[in-house]
Amino acid sequence: MKVLVTGGAGYIGSHVTRQLRERGIDVVVYDNLSTGHLWAVLDAQLIEGDLADHQRLGQFLEAHRFDAVLHFAAHIVVPESVQNPLKYYANNTVNTFGLLDACQRHGIRHFVFSSTAAVYGIPSQMPITETAALAPINPSGASKMMSERMLFDLGAASDLRYVSLRYFNVAGADPLGRLGQASANATHLIKVAAQVATGQRPGMQIFGDDYPTPDGTCIRDYIHVEDLALAHVDALDYLLAGGSSEVFNCGYGHGYSVREVIDTLNRQLGTTLPASIGPRRAGDPPALIADSRKIREVLGWQPRHDSLDLIVRDALHWERIWLQRNANAPATR
Repeated sequence: MKVLVTGGAGYIGSHVTRQLRERGIDVVVYDNLSTGHLWAVLDAQLIEGDLADHQRLGQFLEAHRFDAVLHFAAHIVVPESVQNPLKYYANNTVNTFGLLDACQRHGIRHFVFSSTAAVYGIPSQMPITETAALAPINPSGASKMMSERMLFDLGAASDLRYVSLRYFNVAGADPLGRLGQASANATHLIKVAAQVATGQRPGMQIFGDDYPTPDGTCIRDYIHVEDLALAHVDALDYLLAGGSSEVFNCGYGHGYSVREVIDTLNRQLGTTLPASIGPRRAGDPPALIADSRKIREVLGWQPRHDSLDLIVRDALHWERIWLQRNANAPATR
């Protein structure tokens, strides 16, 4: 079997690529390295290319004859999407259209899509089921929702079968320290807090403490990147076994507030991280918690890292490795 992983040099895509390779699957990563890294693909083959180059993409798919595509290449920073929405629609929606068009022309029938819980906006009920209304409040979520609609319509009109995985908040790193989040100017809470803890940032800001939550800060369902990667492998197995097109939430079904996350780091570190209170951030819902029963029942997904302490521990471990790796070294891609 041979699979294509777009964006496989990035944070989540690289973890999925590693798990696929550990199962002996032939993986080719297609990445423009705008946010990904050469080292992150490990022993997989890397083709440096941009999905916006439709001619080259078509030639690439014709040459390789893939059995499936796992699509991660996207922009993911919610505040940036509010400030620069066209950047997100161009990459997340238009480039997904181009990829799906190329898949249809070259006979690729299995597609795993990296989506987001941001498609739900501010849900009326918690935890959120896959049948909840889609009402994104930021362009990042809207751009992914449009891609999901394309998948739905193409699946109805052709023999394409897909799984769309709606991520909640992804964090942590490979416990062995081989891979982790290495994006420049990251905005994810646990990543930022771990950088503060390792001296890479002077402090951090809590974006709003007046939300309708028990302690006033946003609540999120944090999922370990290793468990999320496993969900993709399970989704691929499901499709190759003849499974029908489906949408699944990827979360644990319980959430933690911003303050609870910071308190967890403080407890592990035995110190108090500098954290100031700032205004709310554009596009942030008060709470997002997954109902994850469907993915467990249909795919048989069994998470192994459902612990905020584990997530924080692995994130801190990665930041210490990253700091040591880059000490006195020139910047690399």
